[in-house]
Amino acid sequence: MHRRLDWARAYLDDGEAQVAGDMLADLVVEAPHFIAAWFLLGEARAAGGDVAGAIDAYENVLARDDADMLGAGLRLARLGARGVGDAMSPAFVRTLFDQYAPRFDTALREGLAYRGPEVLDAAVRTACATAGVPPHFHRAIDLGCGTGLAAPVFAPMVEALVGVDLSPAMIEKARHLGLYAALEAGEMVAFLKGQPPGGADLVLAADALCYLGTLEGVFHAAARALAPASWLAFTLETHDAEGMILRDTLRYAHGRAHVADTLTTAGFVPSVLDPVSTRTEKGVPVPGLVCVARRG
Repeated sequence: MHRRLDWARAYLDDGEAQVAGDMLADLVVEAPHFIAAWFLLGEARAAGGDVAGAIDAYENVLARDDADMLGAGLRLARLGARGVGDAMSPAFVRTLFDQYAPRFDTALREGLAYRGPEVLDAAVRTACATAGVPPHFHRAIDLGCGTGLAAPVFAPMVEALVGVDLSPAMIEKARHLGLYAALEAGEMVAFLKGQPPGGADLVLAADALCYLGTLEGVFHAAARALAPASWLAFTLETHDAEGMILRDTLRYAHGRAHVADTLTTAGFVPSVLDPVSTRTEKGVPVPGLVCVARRG
């Protein structure tokens, strides 16, 4: 079965969506619980323009895996078959980055020209200078810390740096740095809600919020975890229209006005909210925002 799946994937990669789809349609009849075959059938049908058939295949994936490790919900959202905001499952993100962890740093730094931590560092220093306070923090929380790329940048200005990430494999890579006071594998909003109220004076998220469709939850949870007059700093991807969209890269992009309004509703006052690109895709800069906001 797995060999036939590989053959079908090879046909799909060669642009033979119809051939791949026919092979996979036969395969799921013979092995109806073969989730990977259902998922690839959805990919083949979508590539061939059979939207209804693709939706049916992805729905069959979710019927057999409600945690959605393969990201069928995202594909359904892209096809207009379900809501966009909650389409990305934690299981999908965890699986993706557990697989990505061994090559993550090289892929981002060399392949995508990633510079999120450096952009965030400059923005935090600017916000602190504007407020007339030193860029020094007692306890900072690094949301979606990954392998710890932000740690060497922020550790010198933080007495205790705490990291959280959905991927245990990424957390283990971060642990080897020896720069975090504590690390936890978990979902960022739930983690923030479990922190002592007002116990942090900096919450940062470098290129992590593009995996959240809605920002209200994380902003309100950050406000709870932060002491008054403390800072929330993050980068994210943006677009020219309003609200939030799911890009074809399966990452979320948020409009500038939407970000500002959501911050205000959560009790933050933006100090920095500037256009910036922290990474490229196929050599083209991805539009983004860098934000530093102060809790009221």
